[in-house]
Amino acid sequence: MRALVTGATGFVGSHLAEALRERGDTVTALARSARRAEALGPLGVAVVEGDLHDAAALARAVEGQDVILHVAGLVAARSEAEFLRANRDGTANLLAAAERAGSPRFVLVSSMAAAGPAPRGRPLAGGEPPRPVTAYGRSKLAAEQVVTAGRLPWTIVRPPAVYGPRDREILKVFRLARLGVAPVFGDGRQELTAVHGADLAGALVAAATAPAAAGKVYYACHPEVFTSGGFVQAIAAAMGRRVRLIGLPGGLARGLLTLTELGARVTGRPTILTRDKANEFFQDAWTGDPRPLSSDTGWRARFDLAHGLADTYRWYRSAGWL
Repeated sequence: MRALVTGATGFVGSHLAEALRERGDTVTALARSARRAEALGPLGVAVVEGDLHDAAALARAVEGQDVILHVAGLVAARSEAEFLRANRDGTANLLAAAERAGSPRFVLVSSMAAAGPAPRGRPLAGGEPPRPVTAYGRSKLAAEQVVTAGRLPWTIVRPPAVYGPRDREILKVFRLARLGVAPVFGDGRQELTAVHGADLAGALVAAATAPAAAGKVYYACHPEVFTSGGFVQAIAAAMGRRVRLIGLPGGLARGLLTLTELGARVTGRPTILTRDKANEFFQDAWTGDPRPLSSDTGWRARFDLAHGLADTYRWYRSAGWL
């Protein structure tokens, strides 16, 4: 099949481009610059230079595609308006270009943040009323609403925490755990599910190709549920280390996040560590149920947490990141 991937130069998008090429699919990437897309060359990925607000580039990128896999998005911004411009308006621009080009399948990589937190012990399955608690989550929900109101056949995938080779966010936790002491928000009992980057790529391919997945919202993750404290301990175990957890109560954590947000404003560089993000850090659970996706497509995650973190650690070591 002919597939357009946005965000192919990033962590998730690069895994997706690899998975599609391994299948023998023809892949085009929309990339902001040729330099950023250099790593896609050996994969045989065609590159259209431009962004989600470049109408001419979007028209070239969507032409002749069978499926659009929209991975690109903003996870850190200086304001809610900035989130909306990237995540809602960028999606609307891409969708409009795709609609003009024909009727390709449209797969949106959203986020569990669009749905909001889960009750403790009850992972979300996809049909619950959304209640995002951050500006980022509201912008991703707005992107979903653009897609579901459009004319193309669509599928929405809401991954929870994503980790794996080439990810720089979880790398920060590895570096902290290597020191033997690491902070956790609250008491470390927040429930989580997660997905390895390669598994998420497989889920997106399944969502793009299975007829039963059209018009559905899914959570792509391994079914294993663990705690935020257990996650840090599992990272330490992957490195053969032990780690002492230091709980950050709400007041202290919000104070620290205020400082990181102010520091980011001074430097002009956005950060995900903001006061608003505390609204996610102190929820009971962020857990998804992958069974609907598995039932409709046959996809299942290959990596449980221990094996996935071990694989990630091996890659970090081989790449010289740790």
